Amino acid sequence: MQLEDYFEFEKFETKHGEVKRIRIKGHRIAIEHVLEPFRQGLEPGVIVRDIYPSLTLEEVYATILYYLHNKEMVEAYLEQGERMEDAWYREYLEKGPYFLRDEARAQIAAVKAGDGVQS
Repeated sequence: MQLEDYFEFEKFETKHGEVKRIRIKGHRIAIEHVLEPFRQGLEPGVIVRDIYPSLTLEEVYATILYYLHNKEMVEAYLEQGERMEDAWYREYLEKGPYFLRDEARAQIAAVKAGDGVQS
């Protein structure tokens, strides 16, 4: 088994640019959520026991090993995630807490208007 076999590598577009996500295979947990407590000094066993009991110790060690073997790339990935979070937060501050709902409603209304469907 290769180290990369423990992960799912995803890419998708958003209005703020391309988003990359590395998740632990079989889970909805991105590697940054395991790496953050590790980088703060928590031991792998504590991460499993107290934070992510759905993960195995092997999966946590694989995540840490992947980070250590690809440190430059993973650091860039983490920084990109922080930039994306900042962009979404700035947009939230600019437009208010309900902007996503309002944008979705506007898109639905535009589709209905274009199809001749009335509410």
